[in-house]
Amino acid sequence: MTLEDFLVQTQASVRAEVETRSGEYGTPYPYPEMVFTEIVMQHMADIGMSHEPQVCHHISKAGNATLRLSGYAVSEEADQLDLFVSLYDGVDNILPVADAETKAAAEQCLRFLTRCVEGKLSAALDPSNEAYALAETVQGCYPDLNQIRVYVLTDRVGKSKAFKPREIAGKTIKLEVMDIERLHRHWSEGKPRDELVVNFEEVCGHALPCVYVAEENSEYEYALTAIPGRALEFVYEKYGARLLEANVRSFLSVTGKVNRGIRDTLKATPDRFMAYNNGIVLVADEARMGKTADGGPGLLWLKGMQIVNGGQTTASIYFTRKKDAGVDLSRVRVPAKIIVLRSSDTIAEERLIADISRFANSQNAVKVSDLSANKPFHVELEKLAMTTYTPDGVGRWFYERAAGSYNVLLAREGTTPARLRKLKETTPTTRKITKTDLAKYLNAWEGQPHIASLGAQKNFERFMEALSEAGDQTLPDLAAFKHMVAKAIVFRTAHRLTKPFRQVQAQLAAYVVAVLAMRLGSRISLDAVWQQQGLSPEFEAMISDWLARTYAIIRQTGGERLPSEWVKKPECWAFVQKGEFPEGAKTVKEVQPAGAS
Repeated sequence: MTLEDFLVQTQASVRAEVETRSGEYGTPYPYPEMVFTEIVMQHMADIGMSHEPQVCHHISKAGNATLRLSGYAVSEEADQLDLFVSLYDGVDNILPVADAETKAAAEQCLRFLTRCVEGKLSAALDPSNEAYALAETVQGCYPDLNQIRVYVLTDRVGKSKAFKPREIAGKTIKLEVMDIERLHRHWSEGKPRDELVVNFEEVCGHALPCVYVAEENSEYEYALTAIPGRALEFVYEKYGARLLEANVRSFLSVTGKVNRGIRDTLKATPDRFMAYNNGIVLVADEARMGKTADGGPGLLWLKGMQIVNGGQTTASIYFTRKKDAGVDLSRVRVPAKIIVLRSSDTIAEERLIADISRFANSQNAVKVSDLSANKPFHVELEKLAMTTYTPDGVGRWFYERAAGSYNVLLAREGTTPARLRKLKETTPTTRKITKTDLAKYLNAWEGQPHIASLGAQKNFERFMEALSEAGDQTLPDLAAFKHMVAKAIVFRTAHRLTKPFRQVQAQLAAYVVAVLAMRLGSRISLDAVWQQQGLSPEFEAMISDWLARTYAIIRQTGGERLPSEWVKKPECWAFVQKGEFPEGAKTVKEVQPAGAS
């Protein structure tokens, strides 16, 4: 796919999403710039470049200067902050954007950050403003932040992809541009790891001594070496979680038992790290060999480097050093096995990477959620969706087992304008459910809204773990499929009704669904919801009331914490469960009276 084709496809996705949301009653108008922002931020989170995103549109004045923000993302440990500002034009042709324009947008976002740090923004904002909680949180946690980045998002092509870092209150702020060209490299035919290049000669001052094995007609070559701790720290500093894209386990914190052991070794006996640590496994697209100082074989550089096993080790080295400058990494060596891929078949190559990751992590019984599309549960749901019609006998719901399969359906069967129009009428995007959507709906229904609030990928991993524990042989039948769709309808209705609470819309919907399931349980007729393909006005009114009550509890119990982070804590859910949620005077026909059989 060319850059031009990718731009057209991206704009079509933005416009389709705007059209879909515009048709949802009671929702705010979905401005194209904000939809573009949301799509790009979510993609960056999915590939590990950022964290779970939150759209937050803010423009204000400080004297003659403009403060601007389009969205933000905070790491789970609240020690990393990404701020986003968009320059969206909706163009269908490749057009340049001047560095002066992208730099000006970055400056507006930097002013927003500065005012937050100084406490001036929170003092000037009304508490109901969607940026208020973020401003308060940044002011409070700023001294503990280890990484702060400002991204300018644009659908044009920028000359520069990064600018000189800035200093604010003793912290270094990285400034980067995610333009349509860079996005194309990540999102289209180019692999996200293409940008990940490490030159060991530059980082370490010499080639790494290694044993290198290259066999004819093999789909890979491999090397065994020891990577200096400083080199891993440098690479993680530069690329962050993107190094772990192919790793099935995400780094959580240094408080876990394994990570704490790594931290203690780094502090107390760094020279024994090589002896104590099991090492890491990497894949790479290319490698260049050279000579070491003594004339032996040496590894000069790697392109497309990905850590498929050892993400915990790498991140622990980085964060331990970040929090304690006294840690001496000069004596740290990490054993490493490096797989250099040879295959020209992209699909076969990605399958090999998945297998390497799965087997490399098999010692720790890690659930490989990114291979779950072929799990019997999801395959069966896809079959049920394709063969089950809504009560009108015409429409269907679409279960997107594999990412992009809905667009494939439109391309394959919508061969004429009339067929495409009919297909969109019978199977609209409003009836598309992705794997991560379903995991969110069902985890919320099972009383785990704090898990559903973790973000698409982490919540999905928890969902798959629970599914595996229950037994993969438990396949959904037609009744179960209809009930899942009914739960999706309840969740989406709740989400639509969260309009007044823009700070935590998706998370608030998850909490209300959890309260509904907990308080009313089997009294809710999911069959009735399926038959109606919607909820009655009385049911919606009750949900709206419960949303307001839930939001009040979250804000009251969260204190100065950012609501979008507080809702991820089990303590938050514990407080909400104790709240008062009256069913109301009107009869809700989808809910059977208490005591009814």
